[in-house]
Amino acid sequence: MPRPDLHPVAATVERRQSRLAPPTPAPRRRRPLRRRLLSAALWAIVVVGAGAYATSLAVPLWYQVHDQRLLIVTSGSMAPYFDAGDAVVMQNVSNPAQLKPGLVVSFWPLSSDVLVTHRIVSLESIAGSQQVPGRPPPPKSPHIITKGDANEENDPDATPITRVRGIVLTVHPGWGWVLQWAGSPAGRATMLVPPLLALATLELVAVAEGRRRTGSTARAHDDSQGRHVDAVLHG
Repeated sequence: MPRPDLHPVAATVERRQSRLAPPTPAPRRRRPLRRRLLSAALWAIVVVGAGAYATSLAVPLWYQVHDQRLLIVTSGSMAPYFDAGDAVVMQNVSNPAQLKPGLVVSFWPLSSDVLVTHRIVSLESIAGSQQVPGRPPPPKSPHIITKGDANEENDPDATPITRVRGIVLTVHPGWGWVLQWAGSPAGRATMLVPPLLALATLELVAVAEGRRRTGSTARAHDDSQGRHVDAVLHG
């Protein structure tokens, strides 16, 4: 005669558990509306801040690639053509023959190293230095006579054409204030710090949600295993 099992209940539980299908994972719960809105707001801060910073770098670079330069206007001497807070696009001068009366140019005056942007009134040939008695007169060189549109008189000194930096092509009203702010420490901090804080917050929220989801899955798995054992024992 076959010998009976020493533990019939344990054997029955083992056989029935082997025939039961593995427990299905609990359905993923949808995140609350408040948490979704928070994530959307944080990502909006990241996109806006990063986009503003990238634009502040890309716009001047785009002009430099095209052999041009953006200049910020700091005075109103050329009003109403452009005023303080505007930005002008300057094209480098490749040929002195480009300089003509009526053009607005950027140049370094003889008495200053600050770049000035005024309109050419006339072109004249002027001796580069004072004549020394007993020596031949110094050769003449072309100079520009300039004047600000808002000024009543011409600039005090004529400027050699070799000190002309470029010709103004277009004017962008209000761009100067924006570019000046974007290049300042306060502007860069405003564009970069909020996105970094938003990214850190998103990372913390993701870690917290992952831990919460892992705990919920483990508890659901334990409860499912317990229900299967109870069903077998009562079967």
